[in-house]
Amino acid sequence: MLYPENCQERLGFNEVRQMVHQHCLSTMGQALVNKMQVMTKYDQINKFLRQTHEFKSILENQEPLQISTFFDIKALADKIRVEGTYLMEEELFQIYASLQTVFSVIRFFDERKEIYPNLEALFEHLPIERNILKKIEAVLDPKGKLKPNASPTLQEITAEIAKGEQEVRKRMDSIYKMAVGKNWVADGSLTIRDGRMCIPILAENKRKLKGFIHDESASGQTVYLEPEEVFTLNNKLRDLEFDKRREIIKILIALTNELRPYTPLLLSYHGFLTKLDFVRAKALFAIDIQANMPVLLKEPKTRLTNARHPLLLLSFALEKKTVVPLNIHINENLRIVLVSGPNAGGKSVCMKTVGLLQMMMQTGLLVPVDESSEMGIFDQIFADIGDDQSIESDLSTYSAHLTKMRYFVEHASPKTLVLIDEFGTGTDPQFGGPMAEAVLEVLNNKKVRGVITTHYSNLKLFAGNTDGLENASMLFDNAKMKPLYILDIGKPGSSYAFEIAQNIGLQKEVLQLAKEKTGTNQNSIDSLLVDLEKEKRQIHETKITLANQQNKVKNLVAENEKLKLFLEENKKVLIKEAKLEAQNIVREANKLVENTIAEIKEKQADKVVTKELRQNLQKSLVKNEVKEERKPVVKIDNSIIEVGDWVQLVNTETSGQVLEINRDNLVIALGDLRSVVKKNRVQKISNRQAKKVVQSNSFSGRISEAITNFKPELDLRGMRGENALQEVENYLDKAIMLGFPSVKLIHGKGDGILRKLIRDYLKKFKEVTKVEDEHADRGGDGITYVYLN
Repeated sequence: MLYPENCQERLGFNEVRQMVHQHCLSTMGQALVNKMQVMTKYDQINKFLRQTHEFKSILENQEPLQISTFFDIKALADKIRVEGTYLMEEELFQIYASLQTVFSVIRFFDERKEIYPNLEALFEHLPIERNILKKIEAVLDPKGKLKPNASPTLQEITAEIAKGEQEVRKRMDSIYKMAVGKNWVADGSLTIRDGRMCIPILAENKRKLKGFIHDESASGQTVYLEPEEVFTLNNKLRDLEFDKRREIIKILIALTNELRPYTPLLLSYHGFLTKLDFVRAKALFAIDIQANMPVLLKEPKTRLTNARHPLLLLSFALEKKTVVPLNIHINENLRIVLVSGPNAGGKSVCMKTVGLLQMMMQTGLLVPVDESSEMGIFDQIFADIGDDQSIESDLSTYSAHLTKMRYFVEHASPKTLVLIDEFGTGTDPQFGGPMAEAVLEVLNNKKVRGVITTHYSNLKLFAGNTDGLENASMLFDNAKMKPLYILDIGKPGSSYAFEIAQNIGLQKEVLQLAKEKTGTNQNSIDSLLVDLEKEKRQIHETKITLANQQNKVKNLVAENEKLKLFLEENKKVLIKEAKLEAQNIVREANKLVENTIAEIKEKQADKVVTKELRQNLQKSLVKNEVKEERKPVVKIDNSIIEVGDWVQLVNTETSGQVLEINRDNLVIALGDLRSVVKKNRVQKISNRQAKKVVQSNSFSGRISEAITNFKPELDLRGMRGENALQEVENYLDKAIMLGFPSVKLIHGKGDGILRKLIRDYLKKFKEVTKVEDEHADRGGDGITYVYLN
């Protein structure tokens, strides 16, 4: 139930209806659009929404569903019902074309069983009677014209007419040539008068040729004469034409009589075509406004995510602008949202968006929201928008508002959605504010749902202290003095009256005088609201920054997990390779030792030769020596340990700072951790040494060392494909982790196989933005530059 009668007009639903109306192909579909009403039954709304959603999917997936011809066959079926009536050729062809559309649509869905179940329900149990098409095809040609052989009699008459026309033409040509030869004919050729072929004869010669005069020229010098011989033949032809017309009517009557038993079925086909056109129009409109199907609930509540006003969306699209999405929720605990904020800040658009989308959804239309949005069903939608009596006095205007309020209070229930714009206006604010507050309290006690906009401070205060009510405001950029059109639920908003007046250049003395007249308390409240707006804006920006940081941390964790997984997967391979390498070193060492012994024996222990051989052994040992990492040498300080000193755990490299001393126990800060250890388990070190140790053991220190040792180029020349790709993956993981913007892969030219293999492999990295060849003077396509995010 909608109240008042102009509720649809005020919320913009009539414009939505007109846009859907324009997408219809037939008058039947347009009639259904005109009958669209707000529904309250869950099953009915769900069916309509799902049908539209499925047809939208068909259109977006460009399925081969051909729908282009719709005719009002109900009127034709009603005509058939009357005995003695018959359908004309074009009317029969309309039935034929419409039935072809019906059967092609049914065939489409039969080939896609259970993919579009809600659309299939439109023609459930609808029989396909192809005999109707066959009967019409026997009479009409593909262009909708009656076939010459529709009946044997018609075929015979048609043949006689053709033969008679040929004879008439032959006799007429002969007489015309004779008249021309005798100079009886006026300028011109054979012509038609009163449907008969005539010869233009000079008036002075009209007695020389027997025949019937049908007409004469304006000057009277030429008469149009039908020769006597041809006159008889033409009369015979006319009789044949009458016979043909009677035969055609006879055929049409016979065909209509054959179709009459199918009248109920034709009406069923008409209903199917009407519904199909209606659903198609709704789906096309849904695509226009980027609409989706929300989660439908039976309870009277709603949670809109990224909702947009459809009319505003289409208007902005023409201007190449974007609509700021609305996020709002109304449920059993947060029943009424009281929206405040500056003028032209989007309060009314917010309220109208909630009302219009609710109305659209309950009429079976998809709405421009995220698919995760939830929308319930309301039994009533009440709206007080605009001034119904703006021509009359203020008292009459306020009376109109009070009349609506009286109706709201009397008929509202927990399943009522109330939408009120500029609550309490139209009279003295001193009395309008308390009256509005009283109405709001009664509506809240009735557990009504709704969205209300206002500037009244007493309503903001009441909403802040009352369960079921919630303040909300439209965010405002007080630095640029521009609205942001973002709804923020939880705090009231300032009207920014003084700030806006100052921004447009109103004189300072006027502003100062206005502030004095407003009163200290009201100014304090408004200033407080302005400060809250600033805080909300800062919090909003902080949330965005925090979200970005969280995304970065999430990506770093994912990369870390990826590296960890890679190391785990390749641990066995690395150990195996190390063992093989060790075996090779042992084998080489054995060979070297054996060869050395053999040479010593051969040289009979010559001292010089033996010394050279020992040096060769030492060189091989140095070559395979594994150098230990240098660690900072820590000098121990033997002085007394005090708070603030740096200490190192005995026999470890772990160091920390002393925070507290409790007898023999020390509280030490080990990075972000706190630990209690005995004095005899630590050694004091100098602050300078402590910084070196901490830096070398810290993550940033290790990263710094990694960055220092990392080379921004990788030489892959001579490697096999698999080994090269493994090297590239390890190398890119390090480069991405260390934050390098670009790296250089040297693969050489050759046949280009390794280059192609590497570049195809690089496509799997989402961090790679582009790849390109090195400059021709510095290697060209033998080197690939890789740019990273």
